[in-house]
Amino acid sequence: MAKIKKGDQVLVIAGRDKGKQGQVLEVMTDRDRVIVEGVARVKRHKKVGQSQRGGRTGGIETVESSIHISNVMVVDPETKKPTRVGHRIDTIEQEDGRAREVRVRYAKRSGKDIA
Repeated sequence: MAKIKKGDQVLVIAGRDKGKQGQVLEVMTDRDRVIVEGVARVKRHKKVGQSQRGGRTGGIETVESSIHISNVMVVDPETKKPTRVGHRIDTIEQEDGRAREVRVRYAKRSGKDIA
């Protein structure tokens, strides 16, 4: 189970963008990589063409590249510092009286749940 999910606020702890924070846009679990907003930006050369209205498309674009998942840490929602992520199982009472177990991610630094 991946400890980092799409939408998490993360801090880059290694590489050329060390110290930057951003939101996870995509997680590639098969390759153990993540794309973080505003981090690891690279230039991509797109073929120049024309749109339906006659405007030019393409050229040089700057986009986010993927970085390895081990180079980022989740930011604790309470202390705003990097933290490890733990999992625990909570029991929730349903309307019909039955109990249901739910797996919850939490920040090990403060103990608060991560959404």
